[in-house]
Amino acid sequence: MERAALLHRPDSEYAYLFEKDVMHVRLRTKKDDIKEVSVIKGDPYLIHEDEWYKFSEPMKKIASTEDYDYWQIAFGAEFKRIQYAFHVIGNDGEEVFYGDRGIFEMSEAVAEKAENYFRMPFFQEIDRFKAPEWVKETVWYQIFPERFANGDKTNDPEGTLPWGSQLPGREDFFGGDLQGVIDNLDYLVDLGINGLYFCPIFKASSNHKYDTIDYFDIDPDFGDKKLFKQLVDEAHKRGIKIMLDAVFNHMGYYSPQFQDVVKNGEKSAYKDWFHIHSFPVEIGKNGNVEGAKTLSFDTFAFTPMMPKLNTANKEVQDYLLEIATYWVREFNIDAWRLDVANEVDHHFWKKFYEATTAIDKDFYILGEIWHSSQSWLNGDEFHAVMNYAFTETVTNFFVKDAISSTKMASGLYEQLMLYRDQTNQVMFNCLDSHDTPRLLHQADENKDVAKMALAFTFMQHGSPCIYYGTEVGMTGAGDPDCRRCMVWDEKEQDREFYSFVKQLVALRKEYQPILSYGDLVFQELNNEEKFVVFSRQTETGKVDGFFNKGKENQIISGDRTILLSQNVEMTDKGYIVKENGFIITK
Repeated sequence: MERAALLHRPDSEYAYLFEKDVMHVRLRTKKDDIKEVSVIKGDPYLIHEDEWYKFSEPMKKIASTEDYDYWQIAFGAEFKRIQYAFHVIGNDGEEVFYGDRGIFEMSEAVAEKAENYFRMPFFQEIDRFKAPEWVKETVWYQIFPERFANGDKTNDPEGTLPWGSQLPGREDFFGGDLQGVIDNLDYLVDLGINGLYFCPIFKASSNHKYDTIDYFDIDPDFGDKKLFKQLVDEAHKRGIKIMLDAVFNHMGYYSPQFQDVVKNGEKSAYKDWFHIHSFPVEIGKNGNVEGAKTLSFDTFAFTPMMPKLNTANKEVQDYLLEIATYWVREFNIDAWRLDVANEVDHHFWKKFYEATTAIDKDFYILGEIWHSSQSWLNGDEFHAVMNYAFTETVTNFFVKDAISSTKMASGLYEQLMLYRDQTNQVMFNCLDSHDTPRLLHQADENKDVAKMALAFTFMQHGSPCIYYGTEVGMTGAGDPDCRRCMVWDEKEQDREFYSFVKQLVALRKEYQPILSYGDLVFQELNNEEKFVVFSRQTETGKVDGFFNKGKENQIISGDRTILLSQNVEMTDKGYIVKENGFIITK
């Protein structure tokens, strides 16, 4: 047995309350090294009276990566407290006791010592990670407001270009606005969307609006507060939730606060709102050059137009928390997406969580983090993150042919094991966004490949998101090309692709309990032929997926109910799944 591979951390994603009186416990072991794992558990005050240390319950292997196996068990406790340890049996016959004091040779003398056990001293409901249930049933649609639809030409900024007349640049405007979204809500209903994620809509100088000037006002290019309230109300009537983008890491250079610092320097009342190293801060002065790394103040990346906020400052905290709660109280938004969330301190995000969820206990908080995010996902900051690690794993296999099927499955399991189950159920899964090349561009315009990636994504844990226009076959390279004007002329849309996405959304909703809560089990990972077989399954149902990235045809049993398929032929031998084909069955 490889003892060094044994890993458990109490009070973490390895041991947590899943439901009010149900605890999940996990153990990591070396891959294919362990024959059996069981848990010895009981009330810490009854260990000798009940002699529960003489008994154990088996754990279930729930995931396997290239290097590790993961085991899990769910159990309750009569007195809302528990202490536990692991009885591990290796394939070589070695048996060990693994608990809070380390690893010992298995014996009753070791097992009967109370100090050797991990503990959950009390099931504290207030500390349990609680994810909004509605998110598990949501299919998101991301809108870049300036490029979705121009519903009101009277608010077009000066120099607005005709809709879709050219590929987008970094500084041009096409007139997209909130009225354009209202005009097309029924289009989104037809597609099956029930969650809208908006890139920033607050007053700013750019077309992307990530350089905020006034967080308390809608950008006049998009409309006004009255129109936004109408949008929220009309969306809610249709069962659509609204998520806004909050840029709290930095402000815009032209915000009143930073302009006060530009004008008054060290005498500014706002100088401590930012991370300033020397004065003056005006771009082009004090030896700094726009875009250079020698700025006299911290920014997002090296972008002079986005000075970084000092969120450790009490005045800044109060200001941002008032913004966060204002749009929840006054406009009934359902969620915040937090831009550059990993560059803001944890202390502030804990206050943000308390302030917003105090207004709405079902409020959803999504952080933009592109890497492992355990420290933000303990139940007191975010509910989920934009799951770009998941995105990379899926696209690397299905789109870029960069990894094997076993590496893909390993990557998915590694992500799932980073977080609690209730976290995984509400992660935000997108294959493209305003920050990435569009899916079709990544797939070299191969729509079969794009459809495979979408279908696979919709079958995984988490809440899937469609970037506007993907459903009608829009393409585009990285920023700014990925921010093209939405194609509304049906003659220029790929209506077959739209029909496919619509079916996919409907499938996700129909089998939501299985696809939200079910275990992910891979039955076949064929690296040579790039064939993947897996299921999502609960105690009451199962959905199977067969995905063929290879050139060899694959034959599966014909005794199945087809839910969705592509490049599949029915024969007397069964279903033939061709290259870039898949079949989802029950």
